[in-house]
Amino acid sequence: MSELRNRIGKEDALKKLSQETFQRKTVSFYRYVIIKDPQAMRDKLWQEWNDLGVLGRIYVAHEGINAQINVPEPVWNEFVEKLHARKEFSNIPFKVAVEEKEESFWKLTIKVKKQIVADGLTENEYDVTNVGTHLNPEEFHKAMEDENAVVVDMRNHYESRIGKFENALTPDSDTFRDELPMVKKLLKGQKDKKVLLYCTGGIRCEKASAYLKHNGFEDVSQLYGGIINYAHEIKKTGKKSKFIGKNFVFDDRVDEAITNDVLSQCDQCDVSSDRYVNCKNMTCNTLFIQCAGCEEKMNRTCSTHCQKIAALPLDEQKRKRAGVKHTFKRYRQQIRPKKYQNRLFGWFRDVFSR
Repeated sequence: MSELRNRIGKEDALKKLSQETFQRKTVSFYRYVIIKDPQAMRDKLWQEWNDLGVLGRIYVAHEGINAQINVPEPVWNEFVEKLHARKEFSNIPFKVAVEEKEESFWKLTIKVKKQIVADGLTENEYDVTNVGTHLNPEEFHKAMEDENAVVVDMRNHYESRIGKFENALTPDSDTFRDELPMVKKLLKGQKDKKVLLYCTGGIRCEKASAYLKHNGFEDVSQLYGGIINYAHEIKKTGKKSKFIGKNFVFDDRVDEAITNDVLSQCDQCDVSSDRYVNCKNMTCNTLFIQCAGCEEKMNRTCSTHCQKIAALPLDEQKRKRAGVKHTFKRYRQQIRPKKYQNRLFGWFRDVFSR
């Protein structure tokens, strides 16, 4: 139903949020479960959650649901009760955000997808009912001490760039689709190893563990609840975190600090920094690391060309963007090595020279 979507603009939405007198709770959840009619489920959830004032990004598919949302605290219990009342989502576990630095979402978006996590696999390449062993944070800690264990980060390289588990393999992948065969190659000849997988909330590890088991890796385990649940448990117990740095999150917060370690550098001056920003030139919008000094100097842009574009009057910027297709759209959510950035910046220079 085309009318079941949020038509409010970002500026108006943020103004409305700033006037709220209550707090919001940011959570994520997923479940692999057969949904017979994803479109019908999508429409029902949109009506229900829109009425409750829920905001966020949700994917619904035949294979299940994947959601990152924030919920007004006054209606939290009602939200949970209604969600759990659906047999597909009965007692579905929530991962509560580690930090509530600011509003994580400003509108409600629910999309029907072919998969809740795009993996590029065919049905005969994995069996999602045959996944790795779920380990709680304490069990994961103990397993990491095994000399025969290898820890693998199942997130993209721009995520592991600002935070990771100690001594973890961090594949230089742009997407989860790219990462699966990359991990299999990295682990070649190590099928006798104890493979320990982790990701943000656990959803990617479900398929990754099933994929590895299908390819002959017998001892595969995964961190239950991902980094989000791990961080909560570490804070509760007071144990020293084996995850260092920040956890990258896919909402307007961008990241949440687990420890104070800074693992990365500014992409423009190489000073120690882990501040991800999006280029102020809205057609570029490249996600990259920029220190406070460079943000001030470059006006939160990724290049001198984008700095010039961002300084133009808004009407002029809109005119230059008119009809421009995002040929490099994938870069909008991914930081690239500088040699790739230079190629990207050259493309934007050519586009805006017209």
